[in-house]
Amino acid sequence: MRSIRLEKQGSVEHLKMVTEDIPSVQRGEVLVKVKASSLNYRDLALLNNQYPGEVHDNLIPLSDGAGEIVAVGEGVRRFRIGDRVAGNFTREWFGGKRPTYMEPYGSHSDGWLTEYKVLNPELLVSIPSHLSYEEAATLPCAAVTAWSALHGPSPLSAGDTVLTLGSGGVSVFALQLAKVMGVNVISTTSSDEKAEKLKELGADEVINYSKTPNWGEVAKELTGGRGVNRVVEVVGPATFQQSLQAIAPGDEISLIGVLSRTGDKIDYFDLFGKASTRTIGVGSRDDFESMNRVMEDKELMPIVDSVFPFEKAAEAYEYLESQKFFGKIAITHE
Repeated sequence: MRSIRLEKQGSVEHLKMVTEDIPSVQRGEVLVKVKASSLNYRDLALLNNQYPGEVHDNLIPLSDGAGEIVAVGEGVRRFRIGDRVAGNFTREWFGGKRPTYMEPYGSHSDGWLTEYKVLNPELLVSIPSHLSYEEAATLPCAAVTAWSALHGPSPLSAGDTVLTLGSGGVSVFALQLAKVMGVNVISTTSSDEKAEKLKELGADEVINYSKTPNWGEVAKELTGGRGVNRVVEVVGPATFQQSLQAIAPGDEISLIGVLSRTGDKIDYFDLFGKASTRTIGVGSRDDFESMNRVMEDKELMPIVDSVFPFEKAAEAYEYLESQKFFGKIAITHE
């Protein structure tokens, strides 16, 4: 089988195609023929030596993948041969409170940029029947993160308003999922073309942040001065002050992104009495399965910008870095 390994961090040149034996299943395991995978900003950070967590050398990258079960070991009852599945983002979080320690794929252990993968079936979920493998492969990180941001300890309700930033995978999924929940959406972008796409997906208002640097204040004005009920904060320090301007007193800014490292300093009293914050760690297997039930019921379709062939995975990374995409970037393994 073909696999792509990241020999060391620093460049797409360190992504190397290798030929390896197809792994065999042991008791309690399944073999997945990987049909597709997808990229997240995390994967780019890992490649460019900008990931804040632990990283092991020479791993197969990518946390997200989907495929078909082609072999099952003794004692497996959760899935059968022929089932269509996707992998959970981590190997430890099945439900309930976030574990203290988690191992995402692609940084601590081999990820999904390979043709076959052996896993414990407890680490897999069934994928919505209306989705292709490429579409399903976009779900484990970005979609579940968006779901967790909208739900969590204090789920949004119909009539609430959420602010999404940009047009990357998490933000677009947050927009789509919010609309099926009956939640109002204000989105930001720097592109008039992307603004039209956001409106087509159901965004109630779109603010061009390059033309409107005080977009947080404008978002608050669009709610009649009350403020939004949640901000899906995917950028980081560069946007956090404006997110604070947008949020209603006491409501939540969901902290997701590390796209920026610098920005205006935050004082204690910038937060005091103004907003709560919650760091999103993607989500559990229960979250993934709950989201999939909604996606199947509403026939919600992921927005896949481009699909690259397996042998051109490096080009997919480069396209991700260009920031020209809208939604998700997938890789087909067929």
